[in-house]
Amino acid sequence: MLEVEVKFAVADFAPLEAALNRWGTIWSSPRPEADHYFNAPDRDFARTDEALRVRSVGKSNCVTYKGPKIDRATKTRLEIEVPLADGESTAADFRRLLTHLGYRPVAVVRKARRAARFERAGFAMQACLDDVEGVGRYAELEVVAEESRYEAAKAAVLAAAAELGLTEQERRSYLQMLLEKQGGQ
Repeated sequence: MLEVEVKFAVADFAPLEAALNRWGTIWSSPRPEADHYFNAPDRDFARTDEALRVRSVGKSNCVTYKGPKIDRATKTRLEIEVPLADGESTAADFRRLLTHLGYRPVAVVRKARRAARFERAGFAMQACLDDVEGVGRYAELEVVAEESRYEAAKAAVLAAAAELGLTEQERRSYLQMLLEKQGGQ
């Protein structure tokens, strides 16, 4: 599956929330997320445009691999996500396992996220309003689609962004922005 995504800097979430509400959006409760990123022992993910993270949302955990971006208009990439058992000890054990295999911890991205789900152009779409610690406020629009539906998904995401008035597109990952602010990249 492909994750077809665009991200935008947002100064104020209120106008975006109001616009999304007009679309019959279903909102999740706000939630804190912690993404622990790792670099591979055999290549530099910053150079290959890949990512490996262990995400914790409350007690829930998952490990995610993201492949290189495949176009310039969106942040579309292969995404493989595998759920892990619940609990902080499971996340800590998996991070320890990665370290023992030679993966190097890079940074932890912490954010408060509020997600909205809605239908647009025949796709189940998600908007995430993220307040990222040390980075800022961003809105992401995302569709998960089969490769055969990539072009249609891309068009739907870009059209939704335009309808919502999102203009300050950001192609860097939260990790990249955090490292740049910390002077690490």
